[in-house]
Amino acid sequence: MVPLWLWLVDSLALLVALSAFLLVALVVRRRWLTRRGGAFEMSVNRHPEASARGWMLGIAVYRSTEIEWFRGFSLSPRPKYRLPRGAVQIDGRRVPQGAEAYALHDSHVIVDAQSPTPIRQLALSPSSLTGLLAWLESSPPGQGVNNVL
Repeated sequence: MVPLWLWLVDSLALLVALSAFLLVALVVRRRWLTRRGGAFEMSVNRHPEASARGWMLGIAVYRSTEIEWFRGFSLSPRPKYRLPRGAVQIDGRRVPQGAEAYALHDSHVIVDAQSPTPIRQLALSPSSLTGLLAWLESSPPGQGVNNVL
């Protein structure tokens, strides 16, 4: 019969190996997303009010007609949200207030968003916001230009 302590050591070793595998998988997924080009950090919130509740960290990737948004801590290769280029409107800009500052990346600004998705707020760096606004304004003919309010 195997001693109980040996079973516990084996279980702990398996748990450590599984945790290491998950960590490596997260790093590989993030590198895969960012190496495709056009990627930037962007957090999203489905709640319109200013609070730390509901913020999700993630990575956004530009595509020709949409932005794909991936959760930061997920193994899924599919985007959680797709923001169509002609259907996104950006309004206002503010700095994180109170507990929001702890829920988001440092120096990110928050903008209100209107889109067919449940996303109501975006948080991104000022340079990424400039890129997003330029991407929205430079959409091809017939795709709803000048959606920035």
